[in-house]
Amino acid sequence: MPAPREPLALVPRPLKLARRFGSFALGPGTAVRIAPGAEGAASLLRELLTPATGFPLPAAPDGEIILALDPALGGTGEEGYGLTVAPDAVLLRAARPAGLLHGVQTLRQLLPAEALLPGAVRAECWELPCVEITDRPLLPRRGFMIDVARHFQPVPWLRRLVDLLALHKLNVLQLHLTDDQGWRMPVPALPRLTEIGGVRAETLGDGVPHGGAYSTAELRGLVAYAGARGVEIVPEIEVPGHTRAAIAAYPHLGNDPARTLPVWTRWGVCDTVLGMGDESLDFVRTVLDEVMDVFPSRHVHVGGDECPSTEWHHSPSALDRVRTERLPGPDALRGWFLGQVGRHLAAHGRVPFGWSENGTDLPPGFTVLPWRDTDHGLAAARRGHRVITSAYRTSYLDYPQHPGPGEPPGQPGLLTLRQVYEADPVPPGWEPEAARQVVGRQAALWSEYAPTPAHLEYLAFPRLTALAERAWSPRRDWDDFGARLTRHRLRLDALGVRGADRFSDTPPTGEETG
Repeated sequence: MPAPREPLALVPRPLKLARRFGSFALGPGTAVRIAPGAEGAASLLRELLTPATGFPLPAAPDGEIILALDPALGGTGEEGYGLTVAPDAVLLRAARPAGLLHGVQTLRQLLPAEALLPGAVRAECWELPCVEITDRPLLPRRGFMIDVARHFQPVPWLRRLVDLLALHKLNVLQLHLTDDQGWRMPVPALPRLTEIGGVRAETLGDGVPHGGAYSTAELRGLVAYAGARGVEIVPEIEVPGHTRAAIAAYPHLGNDPARTLPVWTRWGVCDTVLGMGDESLDFVRTVLDEVMDVFPSRHVHVGGDECPSTEWHHSPSALDRVRTERLPGPDALRGWFLGQVGRHLAAHGRVPFGWSENGTDLPPGFTVLPWRDTDHGLAAARRGHRVITSAYRTSYLDYPQHPGPGEPPGQPGLLTLRQVYEADPVPPGWEPEAARQVVGRQAALWSEYAPTPAHLEYLAFPRLTALAERAWSPRRDWDDFGARLTRHRLRLDALGVRGADRFSDTPPTGEETG
């Protein structure tokens, strides 16, 4: 009997998928057979499916849903999996636990969209179409950076964001924790960072104070929550620029220790940067030691971008550092400072990440995120850096999605869904040696113009879905993606994702978005 022809709207698209005839009935008596090492996947399966179905999915030695680690699937890598749905059983296998977690998300997407609703849905059973899937990602790092420094966001929403990333098989959430406009990372040895640096008096003259900071317990809890879903939390602490909030808290860290400055209340690039004395290096090491204690990720982002050297040209201590280190001039202090920071992280077994201005400006050992231009990634790759493509023209989701008047405020410019989708994760034309240095793709959402979770979700989706698709799947087919995305809308609707109705590149009709 021929296999059914109805397409499945799986996002991202699996590497290999074959439909089979029939379906598996998920019912109140369905149990889960859990092999050693699959306990986390079983827990996630229950957490995702029980709220809507009401089915407890207990563990049983003869359970119809089988979750197992299988070394024979080593060819699928760290995150690949195999999923077989037959009329009488479901078998999910992977070589590593991360693959099982991704397979659970695929199994979830095989169910009707109502299975993603937060409350119980009346149904005696749920049908899973019979399929044979073998899947693995194109790139090992598929990420999203959220700016919680300019506008603080609550932990419950960050957990929701983790769930949305996991649904799309994105495996990195980078938290931009510090900037000129706010410091959100708790450092017990430096309490003024959050007490003073965590609050600004107003924003662009609105007269309304804005502030917030996370507790250590909240961040540890977020890390654990994300890890259970296969998502790595990468902390970002900006140095030596974008540090006005830190200098407001501890003026001696700046280039004029006698000057007291408030937390910055405007957007753009601030000229206030860290001084180049030993006290600044000690400060950064203290902060990073706390960061490494809270965040187990091997990767720590230290910013490094948009660092004006104006103050260093007039600072006696900075000029003394230039002479002591035999640097060509104050403009070289940024690279020297980042080198010191990178060595501190490397000594603790961590890998420094940084934003690159031109591809050649970060010290050896850094993983480079070239935000200005894709060609800068090529320059970095040729120097031996690992590269995560993140050019703003195709990755910054704070740009409006449509040119119409109905769009909320955003950065000047436009970034459509199709532009995000069409951007190649590994740019064409790179020589093979350079292409092999590309280890990921990442979107960023800066929050200057997006103060609320609803606004952030509106900007993120569905463009983040497009980025997730291209970072996971080697296939490029806009029409196929669009057809699946239209049906994927039902899942996002079930999850209450704002903005999920904007799936085309057609300009809006001018309706208000609130």
